[in-house]
Parts: sequence; C-alpha cells; structure tokens
Amino acid sequence: MNPTVQLLEPEVVELVRAGRFGELRESLRGIDHADVAEILAAIEPKDAAIAFRFLPRDFAGEVFAHLDWERQQELIEELGTESSVHVIEAMDHDDRVALLDELPTEVAHRLIAALSPEDRRITQAILGYPSESVGRLMTPDYVRVRPDWSVQRAMEHIRKHGRDAATLHWVYVVDEQGRLVDDLKIATLLLADPHASVESLMDKNFIALSCGADQEEAVREFAHYDRTALPVIDSRGVLLGVVTVDDVADVAEEEATEDIQKLAGMEALDAPYMQATLREMVRKRGFWLGVLLIAESATILVMMSFQEKLAEALVLSLFVPLIIASGGNSGSQASSLVIRALALEEIEPRAWARVLKRELVMGLALGSILGVLAVGIVVFWQFVGLHDEESRFDPFVVGFAIGTAIVGCVLWGTLLGSMFPLLLKRVGLDPATASSPLVATIMDSSGLLIYFTIASVMLL
Repeated sequence: MNPTVQLLEPEVVELVRAGRFGELRESLRGIDHADVAEILAAIEPKDAAIAFRFLPRDFAGEVFAHLDWERQQELIEELGTESSVHVIEAMDHDDRVALLDELPTEVAHRLIAALSPEDRRITQAILGYPSESVGRLMTPDYVRVRPDWSVQRAMEHIRKHGRDAATLHWVYVVDEQGRLVDDLKIATLLLADPHASVESLMDKNFIALSCGADQEEAVREFAHYDRTALPVIDSRGVLLGVVTVDDVADVAEEEATEDIQKLAGMEALDAPYMQATLREMVRKRGFWLGVLLIAESATILVMMSFQEKLAEALVLSLFVPLIIASGGNSGSQASSLVIRALALEEIEPRAWARVLKRELVMGLALGSILGVLAVGIVVFWQFVGLHDEESRFDPFVVGFAIGTAIVGCVLWGTLLGSMFPLLLKRVGLDPATASSPLVATIMDSSGLLIYFTIASVMLL
C-alpha cells in the first residue's frame, strides 16, 4: 500500500465517524484519485459511503471508477439509488458502462432509469454494442471541428467545449455528415497561423477503429501506432467516439491474465482471484484437471504394450521420469513461446514452415545436449548402485539408448509444442488452449512410446 494511503486511512475513518466532514474534504484535497480509491477500498463500506457524499461530484466519479466492481456494488447499496446516480453520472461514459455490465440486472436497470435523459441515451447506445467490441470502450466526450473553420475559431471551440473531453491531445475533423476526415494534434493548432483554415493543416492520413471490432484489435493498434487515443467510426465513417489508452491498458491486462490462466491448464476466471467463488474455481480448474487425467491414462496403454520387454530390462523403467520430464519441458517451452508470439502478432499460422524449420533445428540442438547429459547420468547412477549385477546390458549401452530416446522426445516435444498452437489458430480456436499442461500430458504418452520403441530396437 502507498505510504500516503497508510497514513491517511485511519485519519479518514476518524473524521468520518466524528462527523468532521469539512476537515475530511480538506484532507483528501490534492490527493490522486487512485490513492483516494485505495483508502475508501480499505475502510468499511458504510464509512466509505459517507466519505463519498462529501467529495466533489466530478472527483467522486473519478474515484469511483478506480474501485473494483465488488466495492462499487457495496457502495451503491450503501449510498442508495439517488446518491449513486449522482456519482455514476460523474463517471466517464465507458467507465459507467463497465460498471453497469457487472451489476445485477435489476440494479443496473434501476440506475439507468434514474440517469438524466442525455446520459441514459448515451449509456444505452454504448451498451448496445457487443460486450467484447471496441464500441463498449469508447466515450463520446471528444472535441471535433470542421475543415472550413479558421484555426482561431477552432481554438475558441476547444476552449468552450474541451473541458469535459476524454483527451485534448487530438482534435478530430469531421465533415457535414459527421464523417471523420482527419485528426490533428493539438500542438498543430496551437502553433498554426490563427487565420489559416483547419483544412490547410490536414493531410487526411488518420487511423481509426471500427466500433464492431474486437477489443484485442484496439490493443494491437495502440501498441503499433503508439497513440494516446484513437477515434471510433461506424461502417459509414461517421465518428462515434474515442478510445483512450487507459481503457486499452485495462483490456490488455485482462487479456494477458486470461492467457496466463489458460496456459496453466484451466479456463479463464470471470472474476479476480480473491473474488471468484469456490464453485467457479472448482468448475474452471476441475474440468481441465479431469481432461488431463483421462488423457494421461494413455500412458498406461503404452506401459502395458511394452510390459513383457520391460520385464527383460527393468532398468529401463527407472529412467521413465527422466524421459517424461525432458519431452514435457521442451514441449511446454515451445508452446509458451509460440502462443506469446501469436498474441503479439510476431508470427502468423501461415508461417508454420519457418517455425517448423526453426524448432526442428532447436529440437535437435537441445535434444543432443540433454542426450549427452542423460548418458552421463545413466552411467553414473548405474555404477553407484542402480545397475543390476545380473543384467546382461552394459551400462554404456543402456545410457546410449536412453540418450537417443531423449533426443527423439525433445525433438518431438518442440515440434508438437510449436505446431499445436498454430493449428488451433488456423482453425479459429484460442491458441492458449494448447497450454503447457496439455502439451506435457500428450508428451507423456507419446514420449514413452518413443522411449520404449528406441530401447526395444537397441537393447531387446
């Protein structure tokens, strides 16, 4: 916790409970919205609700947007509909929609109905877009000017209407039909001749997002063009709103969290870790654990198929964990690297041949290194006690067989781990489904098959 927050938290509680609300407002003056939100998240909901009532309206809206949805819901219950509406109306439109999305349906409907007609119209319009679309992220608070205006008139318009804009770094130029024709940096207008026309500053080279596009596309566009805001247009090119970098950062964090959870071999959680219910955790984690357990049972069939030959060389069974770990680890590494590269658009499924060639060389190189190490390990352990005195197999021969098997397993693991995500992406599935546990599980049975086949050929 921020040191400032730690110092102020007990003071805020004391002022609230003593009814010294003027001092409360003064103590919070000049503190960042996020820090005030952290203080109010740490104290009792009842005390937080009282503190909220004495915050300036716009400031309260900013603070409320920084709280997690669970605390927001608690405060709405404490504040009641009327006070809650004042806070929600002060929030940015995109933050308001995100909150209403998380609230129970009856609560959300009650709050929407209590909004002012203009806020209700905007909120319902944004809620009409699909939940994962760019339209849900945009805010209609932006500054727009006309190409036939002078720079002086445009600056007067910005001074008059720019106070509530989500960003003033960019000013958007629209035609008579409201279609976006260009975007200008505010610095361009500030440094221009006041008598010049806005059109004379335009190059008509702008980047825009489609309102129906997936939010992940917005993340990629912001990263690619290094922008703080991007306009959102419809199919006709009409400017609908803007998306700012802070909203995209939230989406990027959510997507990264989802991918990380999938890479762990589970479904992505719908809520933060500490807020997820036991039932949800069991369902999301238990399903894939069950799938992996069933898939792992294939190793039993492999072991049974080679049961008689294993009886002739029991020493081979001692090194099964070595084989499984080597193949599984190499496959998990390749899978993680390719999934991340796909997410960052560093590679595409059509580049599979290049990836295959790269991983083929990598698998052979890594397999050879691990194979040599394995020969040394096998020979060492057999000489210090694991070698069966009655065995008819020379320790060096056994070591060579196991080393060769590890080369095969590591090579197969890298190829499987790299190609599987590309295949899933190609058929329209989430590559993160090719998680490390899933690849490792497939490698367990296929790796044993490779191991016992090579050992049978070389030893039995």
